[in-house]
Formats: sequence, C-alpha cells, structure tokens
Amino acid sequence: MDAAYVFRVTFELDAPGVDIDPDRFETVVRKPASAPGTSGWRFFETACWRGEVNDEAHLRSLAEDWLSVPGVAVTFSELQADKAYLDALRDAINESDAFDDAARQVLHAHLGSSIRVE
Repeated sequence: MDAAYVFRVTFELDAPGVDIDPDRFETVVRKPASAPGTSGWRFFETACWRGEVNDEAHLRSLAEDWLSVPGVAVTFSELQADKAYLDALRDAINESDAFDDAARQVLHAHLGSSIRVE
C-alpha cells in the first residue's frame, strides 16, 4: 500500500546581509499518507475540503516545518494512491463512527476529484 498527499508550496528565502534573486520558489511536496486506521490517517479530513486546502495558514505552517523555510502559500494538488491504499481508506472510512456518509461521499467532500490511482 502506498499513498501521498501532494501539495504545491511557495516559499521564500531571507538571508541577512546578502541579496537573493529570486527569493521565492515553488516546489512540489509529497507527504506520505498514514495507513488507514492508524494514527494520522484522517489527514484528508483536517487538511482539505472540496479538493482545496481548508486552512491555508495551518497547512502553510506544516509546510514550513516540512521544509524548514518560511512558507508563502500552499495549495493541495491531489492524493496519489495505489488501488490497495484507496480500498483500505474506503474500508476505514466506512468502519469509522466519525463519518455519517459513505466513503465515496466523504472522499468527494474532502478531496473532490483530486484522487489519482496509480
């Protein structure tokens, strides 16, 4: 099973005493997805809504921690997953008391159409 949340992160470099040109960069960050049913598996619920970042300031702060540079912006691109991961994720959602809807509806509500099965 393999999956990752993919974000585009814009960050800025600031080094005292030197000029930096360019000082802003965009990169792609792949955050490994936790196995369904384990700690952190509901990251999609806290991070995304309708395929967009639901709390940009919070995700920007996480990206700053991931990259160790000041973040300027972060956008969600997609959940990349193999079929086994997606099947396990759907099963975990359906078995969880945290969700009232079926897995298909939950995933669509949070990730929109931003799921790529590889």
